Amino acid sequence: MRYPLFLSDFDGTLVRADGTISRKNIQTIAKYRQAGGIFAVVTGRMLRSILPRLKELGLEGGIVAAYQGGMIADVATGQILCNEGFSAREAAEIVGFLEEEDLHAHVYSGDVLYCNRNDGYLEAYERICGVKGVVLQEPLSSFVLREGRTVNKVLAMLPPEEKNALIARLKERFGDRTDVTTSNDFLVEALPAGVSKARAVEFLTNYCRIPAERAAAIGDQLNDLPMICAVGGRFAVGNAQRELKEIATAVASCEEDGVAEALCVAMGE
Repeated sequence: MRYPLFLSDFDGTLVRADGTISRKNIQTIAKYRQAGGIFAVVTGRMLRSILPRLKELGLEGGIVAAYQGGMIADVATGQILCNEGFSAREAAEIVGFLEEEDLHAHVYSGDVLYCNRNDGYLEAYERICGVKGVVLQEPLSSFVLREGRTVNKVLAMLPPEEKNALIARLKERFGDRTDVTTSNDFLVEALPAGVSKARAVEFLTNYCRIPAERAAAIGDQLNDLPMICAVGGRFAVGNAQRELKEIATAVASCEEDGVAEALCVAMGE
């Protein structure tokens, strides 16, 4: 086998626009695993959102990386193997900035999602991710500071045409203390400095005792770029952002079973 470890993004890579996963992708993942390959999902979703979807892929065991690699867990037991996040003070500062910008904001702490607005953005997010948010009646920043809990991720939802400007302002304001990325036209995500899908590659290659050059990865959005750059087998689905296609082998789109195509290459077919 050319690449015995294969890491895949979920939304926009494995999951089609209608929220389903194709039979061909499911069957090819099973074939890859039967041949001895290790298949793992690396996603920006929270653990509570991704675990139920893994059953569709036949993944009753193994490892999954959530929060862009900030939380890594054993699929079978739910045991948390890695958990990184902002301190309450750090998170409150970022959330306070989003509140100043009058934006729809999310705070993720463990397996709980806290929101500042019950609106169309939240409705769409809950439908796609299969989770319910806790809408607070006080500023999110005040809540985070008072509760003093670790925050895995801070997220903003906004119109696509405003996304790049917000990313630039967040980077200017918080510098190297925060990694800012995007996984969707409507989403901007802030994570602790150093937390990215590349961190998931480092953990999983060490855990599985497979060198990074013998691992492969596939994705579609800019948050997948660190993961793809960190492995030997680099793939981008046909619907991927230009930056991924410039450094990876382009396969079929998410809608046309690109993951299955990449897995065949990983198996040496």
